[in-house]
Amino acid sequence: MDTRRVRTPVLVLYYNRYLSNSDCATFIKRVTRRYGTASLERLTAMGDQMARRAAVFAISLVGDYSSNPVLGRALVDRDRGVRMIADSGIRELWRRAGSRQHQEMLREVTDLNDQRQHAEAARLATELIHNSPWIAEAWCQRGTAHYHLGQYDAAIRDCHQALEINPYHFTAAAGMGQCYMLQDNPVAAIESFRRALRLNPGLEEVRAQILRLQRALKKED
Repeated sequence: MDTRRVRTPVLVLYYNRYLSNSDCATFIKRVTRRYGTASLERLTAMGDQMARRAAVFAISLVGDYSSNPVLGRALVDRDRGVRMIADSGIRELWRRAGSRQHQEMLREVTDLNDQRQHAEAARLATELIHNSPWIAEAWCQRGTAHYHLGQYDAAIRDCHQALEINPYHFTAAAGMGQCYMLQDNPVAAIESFRRALRLNPGLEEVRAQILRLQRALKKED
């Protein structure tokens, strides 16, 4: 009988302390002192439940866009806690693509959309895309602006491009579904919503949209 004990990663101890005191700065300091990105990424796939949660959370705080596939896979982890942390964390990673200047421009575009200044958001996003067409979130944010401006074909094209660059971009897939719905194309909307759910099964509102559309289609038959 093998009596060897499995060692708990020190990362889990750091994470448990964070959960008890909410001291994010200390957690980041401890993690960066002890772990590199590659070690954290390995723990997201090989650790137990708490180790995976801790690793995904740590990457959300200290990682960059290169860890996007790791958090993308964590979105479908068997543990709901891991999935929830990944959902929040991967959105942060999407904003960390490119240089500091790119990130500042992207933050401004996002703020403009949040402030409902969609025409200005679309203009600035276009400038960012012209300079750095490989930043998926810039395409998605411009798609959001086009959606609110009622320019659904343009929004769909932008969201599709975001997904071409970043195949884990579930918000772009969901955005396409919303546009197709408003274009009275329920079949395409359902297909886009299902794609979003395959990427992120935690999108309950998207799941509800699919059910509503399916019921509406049955009534028409």
